[in-house]
Amino acid sequence: MSMPMIALSCYLLSMLTLMAPLLKPNSTNFHFKTKTSIKTAFFISTIPLLLMINESSQSMTMSWKWFNILSTPLNITIQLDSYAILFIPIALMVSWSIIEYSLWYMHNDIKIQLFFKYLLIFLLAMMLLVSAGNLLMLFIGWEGVGIMSYMLIGWYFTRSNAGAAALQAVLYNRIGDIGFLFAMFWLISTYDSIDLNFVFSMNNSTYLLLAFIIAAASKSAQFGLHPWLASAMEGPTPVSALLHSSTMVVAGVFLLIRIHPMIKDNSIALTTCLCLGAISTAFAATCALTQNDIKKIVAFSTSSQLGLMIVAIGLNMPHLAFFHICTHAFFKAMLFLCSGSIIHNLSDEQDIRKMGGLQKTLPITTTCISIGSLALMGTPYLAGFFSKDAIIEAINTSNVNAWALILTIIATSFTAVYSLRIIYFASMQTPRHNSVSYMNENNTTAINPIKRLAIGSVIAGLIINQIVLPTSPVTLTMPTYLKITALMVSALGFIIALDLANISWTKPPLNKNLSKVLNTSFYPTTMHRLIPSSMLNFSSRISSHLIDTLWLEKIGPKGLAELQLPPIMINQEVQRGLIKIYLSIFTFTTLMCLVILQLV
Repeated sequence: MSMPMIALSCYLLSMLTLMAPLLKPNSTNFHFKTKTSIKTAFFISTIPLLLMINESSQSMTMSWKWFNILSTPLNITIQLDSYAILFIPIALMVSWSIIEYSLWYMHNDIKIQLFFKYLLIFLLAMMLLVSAGNLLMLFIGWEGVGIMSYMLIGWYFTRSNAGAAALQAVLYNRIGDIGFLFAMFWLISTYDSIDLNFVFSMNNSTYLLLAFIIAAASKSAQFGLHPWLASAMEGPTPVSALLHSSTMVVAGVFLLIRIHPMIKDNSIALTTCLCLGAISTAFAATCALTQNDIKKIVAFSTSSQLGLMIVAIGLNMPHLAFFHICTHAFFKAMLFLCSGSIIHNLSDEQDIRKMGGLQKTLPITTTCISIGSLALMGTPYLAGFFSKDAIIEAINTSNVNAWALILTIIATSFTAVYSLRIIYFASMQTPRHNSVSYMNENNTTAINPIKRLAIGSVIAGLIINQIVLPTSPVTLTMPTYLKITALMVSALGFIIALDLANISWTKPPLNKNLSKVLNTSFYPTTMHRLIPSSMLNFSSRISSHLIDTLWLEKIGPKGLAELQLPPIMINQEVQRGLIKIYLSIFTFTTLMCLVILQLV
């Protein structure tokens, strides 16, 4: 069998393995079957990956006829290229770890089978999105992860915040869906095709590309459409880990990687990606600095890293964006799982100011948090270093505007600051939590997934580095100061953060209102309150003026007055007030009537 056929067979077998537990959804051990099926699918999916590494990168597209809309064929198209073959095993490995961890985290939940069913459908939708060969299949996967994220974020539906967060995620993603649908309908009306390979060969409009960028910005929580990502922390921790590591939030970046042949020659689209990514990565990193909720810090760091991926696409280097997606999946999932372990052990405490000293009581968890945070800030030879450093080097040596470059460098420095805050306040110094907290990390169901992801966070970058980057020799020369820029700003941020953490551990801030001045949650307040309030007040005034002072007046009192006034005036002309004449006429008429009646 040729490699493409083996890859397709393994892909279909992986999908069938994942679907198998759904045949008996009411089974009492459904959650264990789900874990086994994802684990099996992961091992099956590594076969095409090993073949691709051993032989060469080949792309294969398989299409089945589905139905037509007039002259437009809408087919079931699967495309297995180097991106799909590499990403699917990574997504399955991370999901396997998260699902296994969920067995421990959700063991008290009475609806655990339903929870695992949602997670499994979520993963299936993501696999469909990754392997889609046309925009219809991509859109089915896109909507699948969207609706399942709504169900999972709102899992604790008795909490009003969870319901609001789930609704917020859906509403922000609707904006992106409008962009996606606009692009699809434009392609159908213009080319009668939504097949990716056909669309790449055509000369595409800038508006079409901007619609795709809007779609990606909403799904990947870029600046302007970012508030839903931090709110999504209302869901259970495994949901946050799956949502933010290898599935939903990277779908937007993956879309841009998929359609990159359309973007690569369009300077407006590339500049939009570059500037949007730079603003997003800097703003999200700044937001992370001001947070005290451990899950929200990690959430904003996700938004910041997604901005860095969009910057890589804006630099015309989608392989670097994809590389960062792959390495980021390991340490970000691990950071969330470690956060969940700490929260569970501290009786649902999420404030980092009420932690401390956990390296004694939770040594494995805090060690893994340190590894994940160091990988996130780009410490040499950990997973994040290879991809992050490559993107910073690329932007340093590219002919881009200095503004985007400065924002990206600042965000890189801030990454070190908020990563150090998590390590310092959670692990180091003395405990600040409740002294009677019962702590235990001896449960293998919780610790084994974290250990697996920790190993991935250390070695994944080195391995994927050999697979993703172009094999042809690239001669790249740059001054030493440019080469070590990323490392230097991270080290500088780390040193400053350590000093600040030492000071703030014992001393309260001098200006108690400083946190209000530097509060970065102004954006949701502005977008969700100020603008709607202004619009509603404006609408109210306009409608009041139009209806109350115009239409109601015209139809009501003034209209009645104007309608009745002419006949009243005529009647007034007739009624002169001559009583004698009126009585005489009345008497005469009465007598005439009596005479007539007598005669008859």
